[in-house]
Amino acid sequence: MVQSTCSTPRLSPLNSKPILLGFDGADMSSDAGLTLLREIERKAGLAQRLAGCLCDPRDPVKVQHRLCDIIRFRIMMIGAGYEDGNDANALRHDPSFRIALERGPETGAALCSQPTISRMENLPDARALIRMGREMVRFYCQSFARPPGRIVLDIDDTFDAVHGHQQLRLFNAFYDEFGFQPIVVFDGEGRLVGTLLRPARRPKGAESAAHIRRLIRQIAKHWPKTEILLRADSHYCTPEVLDLCDRLGLRYIFGLSKNGRLAQNISALEASTAARYARTPGQKLRRFKTFSYAARSWSKPRRVIARVEVGPMGRDTRYIVTNLEGGRGKHLYEMLYSARGQAENHIKAWKTHLASDRTSCSKANANQMRLMLHSCAYWLWWKLRAACPRRSPWRRAQFDTLRLHLVKLAATIVEKKTRIIVTLPASCPRRGLLHFLFDALAPPKAA
Repeated sequence: MVQSTCSTPRLSPLNSKPILLGFDGADMSSDAGLTLLREIERKAGLAQRLAGCLCDPRDPVKVQHRLCDIIRFRIMMIGAGYEDGNDANALRHDPSFRIALERGPETGAALCSQPTISRMENLPDARALIRMGREMVRFYCQSFARPPGRIVLDIDDTFDAVHGHQQLRLFNAFYDEFGFQPIVVFDGEGRLVGTLLRPARRPKGAESAAHIRRLIRQIAKHWPKTEILLRADSHYCTPEVLDLCDRLGLRYIFGLSKNGRLAQNISALEASTAARYARTPGQKLRRFKTFSYAARSWSKPRRVIARVEVGPMGRDTRYIVTNLEGGRGKHLYEMLYSARGQAENHIKAWKTHLASDRTSCSKANANQMRLMLHSCAYWLWWKLRAACPRRSPWRRAQFDTLRLHLVKLAATIVEKKTRIIVTLPASCPRRGLLHFLFDALAPPKAA
């Protein structure tokens, strides 16, 4: 790294002593914790998986940066909090990033620049992106030690504002902005299964069913005997999706929009609940009712659960529809369907903490590629959080909190002839946790 020789900034003195500050110290990095993400990426091979889906049109004789190295550098940048490709110009000489890409911190070649990253993002076509989506599903399935008996998939979408003339952008009146509205799928434990870039409108029934069919088909190739439960908000509860679930043998529990016919089934329950609350006002009173219901567009009657709640703020009624036969309505709503709200936290981690909404490329394929890269960064952090002590609060920490405590670490990095020495501060506040994680992620000892 080129060391600065600029003049010392003027700072307020302390106890009549001047404070001298300079950038001429030893070769250091402010992201020494990337060594943790490096260990995870080496085992997962996410960059190599995506690179294997691309066709490199470059002359092999003139190639300086392999596709997998470019992708790995971009994923590491996102994971470390550098969401803009322009940051590559300042980080390509950083010793921690060089180590993360298997290069010597001092003797290794510089990493790729921003224009190279931009060309990589614009390289994949639609077929390559389809292959990447399948590869991400394969990686998800391989993240389990053995095929599970049952998984829960949460399907949701999120608004992504844009500020240019990108392909697929659409004006959304609810948000009063132009943008995208990608579909994101997580499992019940927070693993990211897939993501799809699309215009900023609610998906219609045929579109949702087609996306679910493709996803389930890929999962079934790896886990033909695994039972799948789908959870989603009411706008995914369409005749096309419900019939698809019946044909594929999928379990589901969806939100259901209110209407007059549903209200007729619970009018007596609402009245009695309101009367009971009026006699003993205080905490909210919640009651449930299960009944069979068939909308005019449905192919058959289905099980509907109504939740009636009366409290200081008035009355609130919600509905869900499911093909699960057992279980009381209270349990299905509160313990199973309401857990779907955790998907909002997963989207927050992917979107807010890892800046997956930086979809500023002009081409839709390039923006879909960016979603793939941010999804890989999400996986690195999910695996790092899963490696934390089982009963510690770090297992529930947000990604930005983990990044602040585990990656944003200053360290001196010295490359010698036979070894590389990374020296962290003796006063590092997370020393014990770092020791635990380095031991947990260490490669197996050679026989």
